[in-house]
Amino acid sequence: MDTSVNIATLPMYDWPEVAADVDRLWGRIATALRDHGFDPPAALDRSRSLDDRWLDPDLLVGQTCGLPLVLRLESEVTVIGAFGHGLPATQPGDYHSVVIVPDDDDARSIADLTGATVAVNGTDSQSGHGVWRHELVTTGIDRSRLGPTVDTGSHRASIHAVADGRARTAAIDAISWELAVRHDPAATRCRIAWRTDPTPALPLITTRANQPLLESMQAALTDAAGTLQPTTADALFVHGFVPRLDDHYQVIADRWNAAETAGVGRLL
Repeated sequence: MDTSVNIATLPMYDWPEVAADVDRLWGRIATALRDHGFDPPAALDRSRSLDDRWLDPDLLVGQTCGLPLVLRLESEVTVIGAFGHGLPATQPGDYHSVVIVPDDDDARSIADLTGATVAVNGTDSQSGHGVWRHELVTTGIDRSRLGPTVDTGSHRASIHAVADGRARTAAIDAISWELAVRHDPAATRCRIAWRTDPTPALPLITTRANQPLLESMQAALTDAAGTLQPTTADALFVHGFVPRLDDHYQVIADRWNAAETAGVGRLL
């Protein structure tokens, strides 16, 4: 077995408050990978840009967002699967966004947000940007009904933008929202207006050269998630692992392309 690949990164929920738990998660994954014949790195790579890590030809295990996966990464990486998160009304291995507004705002749907300033964490975020375009397509509401956009750079910053009154609404990855509820007082000044349609959860990926080893990697991640310490599992909302393939994320590309075809403008 070729075990020369030696880079790992789990950046998507790596908040300072749970960084030690992310390290413990990686420690369990690394042990399981060794048990299955791989040679994982001792520590996660946190030092480089996301694209530099995701596109590293020595990537053993990484986590990305579904939108960059389908827009620019899929020719270079292979999907291993996704964690189960125990989210309400969501199947294991899926996730969704929560659309938030200030806690005294009575909006319940996108139709209630005419002229609203929208905080968006990034143009290539499925949970913070792609979901808005899907909502506009499915409701038949024109992009012009929403107001201007605030580019925040992260889900946490989007929550702060809504809490501080710089934006009226934002779509937040449901796991990021749960982390904020636990760790960031800004979340107490916001409420969930609605939850979006689910998609496959954030994909765990490996360099495409590892595709022949996919079943062994999936077995290792299944073992790791199944034997994670309960305190770590609870801290990171990791409740199992679901093997997935590249094709499972086509729904994200389909929704993005449907918005393009419908002429729904991008928010950033």
